[in-house]
Amino acid sequence: MKTAIITGGTSGIGLATTKKFLAENFNCVLAGRSSARFEKIKSELVGNFEFISADVRKISDCEKIISRTIEIFGGVDVLINCAGIYREGAITSTDEKIFDDIFSTNVKGTFFMSQAAVAELIKNRGAIVNVASDAGLKGNYFCAAYAASKGAVIAFTKSLALELASFSIRVNCVAPGDILTPLTLNQLKNSNSTIEELAKFYPLGRIGTAEEVAEAIYFLSAASFITGAILSVDGGLTA
Repeated sequence: MKTAIITGGTSGIGLATTKKFLAENFNCVLAGRSSARFEKIKSELVGNFEFISADVRKISDCEKIISRTIEIFGGVDVLINCAGIYREGAITSTDEKIFDDIFSTNVKGTFFMSQAAVAELIKNRGAIVNVASDAGLKGNYFCAAYAASKGAVIAFTKSLALELASFSIRVNCVAPGDILTPLTLNQLKNSNSTIEELAKFYPLGRIGTAEEVAEAIYFLSAASFITGAILSVDGGLTA
């Protein structure tokens, strides 16, 4: 049985991805900062899974996730770098702490989780799937730091795909648009906007679901002749 690690696996896209991989008969390791959040959702999970309390902003925790996964399940076949945070605001209101929080989670975490997993992925000819954003492809208004971090994830994906191709490790990325998750609902609440208003920007006339992104992540994890790809999951927003 193959094993997948999903950072940020206890909510939103990460949780939907965990459920998808469990349904495909994977062992799953959910890595996240909140044990309380895991306790709330663990009854929703069916299959072989473990939770590891960890903060991907810390290199030692990235290494711990990999070593504990090997101890529990014997190896790593797929790494999904889903842990991420979103912050919006003008550049003049983005202080150093906000900037560092965004980049430490979205970029540093993705980089060092991948670094920690490489040796094990080489053994299994595994795959990495990163989670970026439409903001990393085209930029979004009022979230320059976030967009820059997701642009970095996209460039990292392409570069690492070239670096690891000779080891038969594939590295790909999804770039979702707005997705119906607790984070998006909270964002809309704070902005006094509605899902219906947001949906008008999308050619398909709606925003996506976490399950639809999870399907794309699973596809890229299994697509044996695809590497270095950035798959937009955005209802045509960036077409």
